[in-house]
Amino acid sequence: MHSELLITEDGSHTLFVSEIDECYHSSHGAIQESRHIFIEAGLKQCHKSKIRVLEVGFGTGLNAFLTMIEAERSGKTIHYTSLEKYPVEIEKALKLNYPEELSTGNRNLFEKLHTSAWNKDIQINPFFKLKKKEVDFTCYTFDNQFDVIYFDAFSPEKQPEMWRLEQFEKIYAYCNSGAILTTYCSKGIVRRAIQAAGFMVERLQGPPGKREILRGTCQ
Repeated sequence: MHSELLITEDGSHTLFVSEIDECYHSSHGAIQESRHIFIEAGLKQCHKSKIRVLEVGFGTGLNAFLTMIEAERSGKTIHYTSLEKYPVEIEKALKLNYPEELSTGNRNLFEKLHTSAWNKDIQINPFFKLKKKEVDFTCYTFDNQFDVIYFDAFSPEKQPEMWRLEQFEKIYAYCNSGAILTTYCSKGIVRRAIQAAGFMVERLQGPPGKREILRGTCQ
């Protein structure tokens, strides 16, 4: 999909896809949105020392990058599996300014997230192992259990097939006890689907520009 580089209100980049008229992140701030939904409400609520993360939608690699930073900060080891049907072009991905905006000095590691091979386990640093899979999530069969799930597909209006009950049932079947799923989408139809799949669902305060997000916990 063709995309255009944009700067959001917190100074971090996002990509706009004209053919579906949608951005990868909130215009109010890509970094603050991802950190709020997936790191603070999701990853940090898992208290294991070894964590398996599933991401639906690798996109710009921002969630993976923030997770890698948190793994190193906390000393936890994370195996990160990300499913993406439409990978962002490498040339476009390498222009994203997340390392500079986060002042991490990890530009080389951010680029490694994007340039590493697909469909293989790649050790990015001592704390973070990445497996990107170029697949259609709706047809994918899992082969691992997960502790944290980032559900970050395009919106239900743009990709309704991604948000159906059977997709959340599929995820639930591969959740470890107490696994946590977070998503930016708080629509009633999505909340009911996550709940019907078996998760205990909470509405949480959203990041700037968004009233609520959802968190599901595997019972």
